[in-house]
Amino acid sequence: MRQYTATRTAATPDQLWIVEHPPVFTLGQAGKPEHLLRDIGVPVVKIDRGGQVTYHGPGQVVVYLLLDLPRLKIKVRELVSAIEQAVIDLLADYGVSAERHAGAPGVYVDDAKVAALGLRIRNGCSYHGVSLNVDMDLTPFAAINPCGYEGLKVVQTKDLAIPLTADQAGELLCKHLLRQLDKQHG
Repeated sequence: MRQYTATRTAATPDQLWIVEHPPVFTLGQAGKPEHLLRDIGVPVVKIDRGGQVTYHGPGQVVVYLLLDLPRLKIKVRELVSAIEQAVIDLLADYGVSAERHAGAPGVYVDDAKVAALGLRIRNGCSYHGVSLNVDMDLTPFAAINPCGYEGLKVVQTKDLAIPLTADQAGELLCKHLLRQLDKQHG
Protein backbone atom coordinates (compact mmCIF):
# COMPACT_ATOMS: atom_id res chain seq x y z
CA MET A 1 0.00 0.00 0.00
CA ARG A 2 2.70 2.46 0.98
CA GLN A 3 4.77 1.65 -2.11
CA TYR A 4 1.71 1.81 -4.39
CA THR A 5 0.78 5.20 -2.93
CA ALA A 6 4.35 6.56 -2.96
CA THR A 7 4.83 5.72 -6.64
CA ARG A 8 1.43 6.95 -7.87
CA THR A 9 1.18 9.35 -10.76
CA ALA A 10 -1.82 11.25 -12.10
CA ALA A 11 -2.51 8.22 -14.32
CA THR A 12 -2.35 5.58 -11.56
CA PRO A 13 -5.75 3.92 -11.20
CA ASP A 14 -7.60 3.91 -7.90
CA GLN A 15 -7.96 0.49 -6.33
CA LEU A 16 -9.87 -1.30 -3.59
CA TRP A 17 -8.03 -4.24 -2.05
CA ILE A 18 -10.03 -6.90 -0.19
CA VAL A 19 -8.01 -8.92 2.33
CA GLU A 20 -8.20 -11.05 5.44
CA HIS A 21 -5.29 -10.96 7.87
CA PRO A 22 -3.83 -13.59 10.16
CA PRO A 23 -4.31 -12.65 13.84
CA VAL A 24 -2.63 -9.29 14.49
CA PHE A 25 -3.09 -6.20 16.64
CA THR A 26 -2.36 -2.99 14.73
CA LEU A 27 -1.38 0.14 16.58
CA GLY A 28 -2.10 3.33 14.63
CA GLN A 29 -0.07 6.53 14.74
CA ALA A 30 -1.97 7.82 17.78
CA GLY A 31 -1.86 4.37 19.38
CA LYS A 32 -1.03 4.23 23.06
CA PRO A 33 0.61 1.05 24.37
CA GLU A 34 -1.59 1.17 27.50
CA HIS A 35 -4.54 0.20 25.31
CA LEU A 36 -2.88 -3.22 24.89
CA LEU A 37 -4.20 -4.74 28.11
CA ARG A 38 -2.45 -8.11 28.06
CA ASP A 39 -0.23 -10.27 25.89
CA ILE A 40 -2.21 -13.14 24.38
CA GLY A 41 0.46 -14.16 21.88
CA VAL A 42 -0.94 -12.07 19.02
CA PRO A 43 1.72 -9.94 17.29
CA VAL A 44 1.50 -6.16 17.62
CA VAL A 45 2.40 -4.14 14.52
CA LYS A 46 2.82 -0.36 14.54
CA ILE A 47 1.37 1.10 11.36
CA ASP A 48 0.98 4.53 9.81
CA ARG A 49 -2.82 4.82 9.73
CA GLY A 50 -4.81 7.06 12.00
CA GLY A 51 -6.43 5.72 15.13
CA GLN A 52 -5.53 3.60 18.10
CA VAL A 53 -5.34 -0.18 18.45
CA THR A 54 -7.53 -2.76 16.77
CA TYR A 55 -7.53 -6.46 16.04
CA HIS A 56 -7.55 -8.11 12.63
CA GLY A 57 -8.01 -11.82 12.05
CA PRO A 58 -9.54 -14.53 9.89
CA GLY A 59 -13.25 -13.99 9.29
CA GLN A 60 -12.90 -10.21 9.23
CA VAL A 61 -12.88 -8.49 5.86
CA VAL A 62 -10.57 -5.53 5.38
CA VAL A 63 -10.98 -3.21 2.41
CA TYR A 64 -8.06 -0.94 1.66
CA LEU A 65 -8.99 2.18 -0.32
CA LEU A 66 -6.14 3.40 -2.52
CA LEU A 67 -7.71 6.55 -3.90
CA ASP A 68 -6.59 9.85 -5.43
CA LEU A 69 -8.86 12.23 -3.49
CA PRO A 70 -8.26 15.39 -5.57
CA ARG A 71 -9.04 13.46 -8.76
CA LEU A 72 -12.25 12.16 -7.17
CA LYS A 73 -12.96 15.69 -5.89
CA ILE A 74 -13.64 14.49 -2.34
CA LYS A 75 -12.20 15.56 0.98
CA VAL A 76 -11.05 13.28 3.78
CA ARG A 77 -14.14 13.84 5.93
CA GLU A 78 -16.35 13.02 2.92
CA LEU A 79 -14.35 9.83 2.37
CA VAL A 80 -14.81 8.78 6.00
CA SER A 81 -18.53 9.48 5.73
CA ALA A 82 -18.77 7.49 2.47
CA ILE A 83 -16.98 4.49 4.05
CA GLU A 84 -19.26 4.54 7.08
CA GLN A 85 -22.36 4.91 4.90
CA ALA A 86 -21.30 1.96 2.73
CA VAL A 87 -21.18 -0.27 5.83
CA ILE A 88 -24.49 1.13 7.12
CA ASP A 89 -26.13 0.44 3.74
CA LEU A 90 -24.72 -3.10 3.56
CA LEU A 91 -26.14 -3.91 7.00
CA ALA A 92 -29.47 -2.27 6.09
CA ASP A 93 -29.74 -4.66 3.12
CA TYR A 94 -30.11 -7.38 5.78
CA GLY A 95 -32.51 -5.45 8.01
CA VAL A 96 -29.87 -4.36 10.53
CA SER A 97 -29.92 -0.75 11.70
CA ALA A 98 -26.43 0.69 12.19
CA GLU A 99 -25.10 4.16 12.94
CA ARG A 100 -22.12 6.42 13.38
CA HIS A 101 -21.06 7.68 16.81
CA ALA A 102 -19.89 11.29 16.97
CA GLY A 103 -16.15 11.55 17.54
CA ALA A 104 -15.60 7.79 17.18
CA PRO A 105 -15.14 6.80 13.52
CA GLY A 106 -16.61 3.47 12.56
CA VAL A 107 -20.00 1.82 12.45
CA TYR A 108 -22.01 0.62 15.43
CA VAL A 109 -25.02 -1.58 16.03
CA ASP A 110 -26.47 -0.31 19.29
CA ASP A 111 -23.32 0.20 21.40
CA ALA A 112 -21.18 -2.45 19.72
CA LYS A 113 -18.68 -1.69 16.97
CA VAL A 114 -19.07 -3.81 13.84
CA ALA A 115 -16.65 -1.89 11.58
CA ALA A 116 -13.52 0.11 12.32
CA LEU A 117 -11.77 2.49 10.00
CA GLY A 118 -8.38 4.11 9.85
CA LEU A 119 -6.88 6.03 6.96
CA ARG A 120 -3.65 7.64 5.94
CA ILE A 121 -3.52 10.42 3.36
CA ARG A 122 -0.26 11.03 1.58
CA ASN A 123 0.11 13.52 -1.27
CA GLY A 124 -3.68 13.63 -1.55
CA CYS A 125 -3.99 9.84 -1.85
CA SER A 126 -5.59 7.54 0.70
CA TYR A 127 -4.54 4.15 1.89
CA HIS A 128 -5.54 1.82 4.72
CA GLY A 129 -9.33 1.57 5.08
CA VAL A 130 -12.14 -0.27 6.83
CA SER A 131 -12.47 -3.61 8.63
CA LEU A 132 -15.82 -5.36 9.00
CA ASN A 133 -16.26 -8.14 11.56
CA VAL A 134 -18.03 -10.95 9.72
CA ASP A 135 -17.52 -14.45 11.17
CA MET A 136 -14.49 -14.44 13.43
CA ASP A 137 -13.15 -15.14 16.88
CA LEU A 138 -13.93 -11.91 18.77
CA THR A 139 -12.12 -12.91 21.98
CA PRO A 140 -8.82 -11.11 21.11
CA PHE A 141 -10.70 -7.80 21.33
CA ALA A 142 -10.94 -8.42 25.11
CA ALA A 143 -7.14 -8.04 25.33
CA ILE A 144 -7.28 -4.42 24.10
CA ASN A 145 -9.27 -1.24 24.46
CA PRO A 146 -10.63 -1.37 20.90
CA CYS A 147 -9.93 1.91 19.10
CA GLY A 148 -8.77 3.30 22.45
CA TYR A 149 -12.16 2.94 24.17
CA GLU A 150 -12.21 1.03 27.44
CA GLY A 151 -14.92 -1.61 27.51
CA LEU A 152 -16.01 -1.02 23.90
CA LYS A 153 -18.12 -3.95 22.79
CA VAL A 154 -17.64 -5.45 19.35
CA VAL A 155 -20.08 -7.44 17.25
CA GLN A 156 -19.95 -9.32 13.96
CA THR A 157 -22.40 -9.73 11.13
CA LYS A 158 -22.80 -13.46 11.89
CA ASP A 159 -24.24 -12.55 15.31
CA LEU A 160 -26.63 -10.11 13.60
CA ALA A 161 -28.10 -13.00 11.56
CA ILE A 162 -26.42 -11.84 8.34
CA PRO A 163 -25.51 -15.02 6.44
CA LEU A 164 -22.34 -13.87 4.65
CA THR A 165 -18.81 -15.22 4.45
CA ALA A 166 -15.94 -12.76 4.67
CA ASP A 167 -15.45 -13.10 0.89
CA GLN A 168 -19.11 -12.35 0.18
CA ALA A 169 -19.13 -9.44 2.65
CA GLY A 170 -16.00 -8.00 1.01
CA GLU A 171 -17.50 -8.07 -2.45
CA LEU A 172 -20.78 -6.51 -1.27
CA LEU A 173 -18.97 -3.88 0.78
CA CYS A 174 -16.90 -2.89 -2.27
CA LYS A 175 -20.09 -2.45 -4.31
CA HIS A 176 -21.49 -0.17 -1.61
CA LEU A 177 -18.18 1.72 -1.37
CA LEU A 178 -18.14 2.32 -5.12
CA ARG A 179 -21.75 3.52 -5.00
CA GLN A 180 -20.90 5.97 -2.19
CA LEU A 181 -17.75 7.21 -3.89
CA ASP A 182 -19.73 7.78 -7.08
CA LYS A 183 -22.30 9.83 -5.09
CA GLN A 184 -19.54 11.89 -3.42
CA HIS A 185 -17.73 12.51 -6.67
CA GLY A 186 -20.84 12.77 -8.88
